[in-house]
Formats: sequence, structure tokens, C-alpha cells
Amino acid sequence: MTTKAKFKKKNILILGGAGFLGSHLCEELVKENQVICIDNFLSSSVENIRFLLQNPNFVFIKHNISEPLDFGKSPELAKFSVKVQGIQEVYNLACPTSVKNFDNYVIETILANSVGVKNVLDLVMKYDAEFLHLSSAVVYGPRREDNYFFKEDEWGSVKTLSPRACYDEGKRFAEAMINTYALYHKKKFKIARIFRTYGPRMMLNDGQMIPDFILNALDGRDLVIYGDKNLTTTLCYVDDIVQGLIKFMGSTLDGPLNLGSEEIVSLVDVAKEIIKLTNSSSKIVFKPPLLFMSPLGLPNIAKARNQLGWFPLINPTDGFKKTLEYTLAHKQLLDTQFNNTLDK
Repeated sequence: MTTKAKFKKKNILILGGAGFLGSHLCEELVKENQVICIDNFLSSSVENIRFLLQNPNFVFIKHNISEPLDFGKSPELAKFSVKVQGIQEVYNLACPTSVKNFDNYVIETILANSVGVKNVLDLVMKYDAEFLHLSSAVVYGPRREDNYFFKEDEWGSVKTLSPRACYDEGKRFAEAMINTYALYHKKKFKIARIFRTYGPRMMLNDGQMIPDFILNALDGRDLVIYGDKNLTTTLCYVDDIVQGLIKFMGSTLDGPLNLGSEEIVSLVDVAKEIIKLTNSSSKIVFKPPLLFMSPLGLPNIAKARNQLGWFPLINPTDGFKKTLEYTLAHKQLLDTQFNNTLDK
């Protein structure tokens, strides 16, 4: 077995690093590493990473992963000595996730889950890097009526010809490509299946109910639930997911791993809690479900708990308070129509 060289600080590549989850991952990893963040701002924002741009251990490159990545053409990476040190870890979070703009990004979504993943894998192979790909709960198919909790070794069921197939089947195909590369090249790659996550930096006015609940409650507007009064979900705070990802990357585990909360919560109760926290007079109303907001399967996290020692620590009320505090401080910036330029 070849022993990899040790460096004072790892070079870590995070694709999709300006998104909601990606920016939190960048923020945590840059504390002790050199982080290369790649994003094209399709469903993310420079505002999520602007506070990191002056950090000497952070470099941002605007790029679409559906196009080949050539770090030799990126002079800003010279300070990380990529030509000599290479890249030690790669996290792939790159895929459009806008709820309201889902229909506009279907081609970009299917390409990110196919050509984009191939480009990432080629880069992983070039640098012989550790690799963690972020997949999704959608690979298991829709929520079962008996509220069944899915384990990692279950196949799931997805409609290949549905309007959502570019994302749902795309995530399954991405996993198949990663597993194929792993088997063929005798590598051990990691796949994190992420369930419903919330916290600061989620886009507002995009149909994602938690941030929109907070924004509307602050403004005294109706809180809209895209479904009926019986709609439930599981919610895991973003910091817990980030810790799970980092712990997973540093472990000997490979293959798929569920990361999420096993606690089922009612969206009506969530809306009521946010109205209470904001001391708002808002009302709760119901509208038809959005395509990208179908009920996800539920996670069995026994593998993460027993083999990784990971489980969510932040309860929903504390998580809502943290998200509310951030929203109050950044309310004018948190919009789907960000000015994604780096010169302001």
C-alpha cells in the first residue's frame, strides 16, 4: 500500500461550496485547511461565502462542473502549491437545488448528476484524493404511507420518466457512476445521503418552507405550507450535517451513509413555533405542493450512530432560533436575486 504524503494543511476541494450546505462546510473546514471552493451561482450566492474571500486559506473559482476542470489554468491556486501538493480531499455538493426554479434548471441538473460527476471523478483520480459525494434521500423514492425508515442497503424506487427524474434518477445515476469507478479502480469512495436540512443561508422566497416561514412571520404575512395540514417531515440542523460529513470523510467507512434526523415533525407545528418565536400575527395557509417539495423518505441512521458515532444534537427549537437570528441580521441580503459579483 502506498503511503500518502502528510502536509501541514490539507488542500480540500468543495464543489458547490457557495450553496447553503456547501458554505457551512467551507466555513468549518477552512479553520484548519486550505479550501478551494467551486460554484457557478446557479442556485447559490456569493453572499454565502463573501466573509471567507479575504481568508488566506480560502480560494473561490467560478466554474460549472459540467465543463472539465483544469487547475493548471487557475493561477490563484499557486499559493496552495496544488502542482506539488495536489488535493487531499474532495467534497461534491454541486447540483442545482432551487425549488421554485426547478423547471428552469432541469438540463443543468441532469448534466451536474452525470457529466459533472464524471469530471469530478476524473479529478479525484488525478490527485488520488479522498472523495465524498453528497447524494440525497430521493434515491429511496417517495415516502411510504407507513412512515418506513430506509436503510442504506435498500434499493428504493424512482420514476425514470417523471418531471423530477433529472434530480431523483440523476442522484441514483451519480451513485452508480461513483460505485463503478470505485469498483473498477479499487477505490473506497463515500456517499452521504442527505435528508431534509435547514439553517442559516437557505434561499428565501424559493419555496423552501423553513426560511420562508421565518421571513413571512417577520413581515406579518401568511405562512404558506405547500401541502395539507397533515404534512410532516424530518429536519436536521445544518451544523449537525456538516459535522457528520467531516466525521464521515475522516473515517474508514465507505459506500452510502444516511445523514438526517429520525424525528418526524408536523409542518403546522413548525409554522406555529416560528410564529411564536417571532411574536408574529401571521396566519397559516395551505397551497398545492410544489414539484420539488414532495415528501421525502425517512432516514434510518443506525449505521451513522453505531459505526460513526454520529447523531443530531441540535433540537428544532434551538435550530429555529439560530436560523431566525441569522435571518434578522441578513434579511436584506437573503433573496433569490442576489448580486453574484465579487467586486462589491
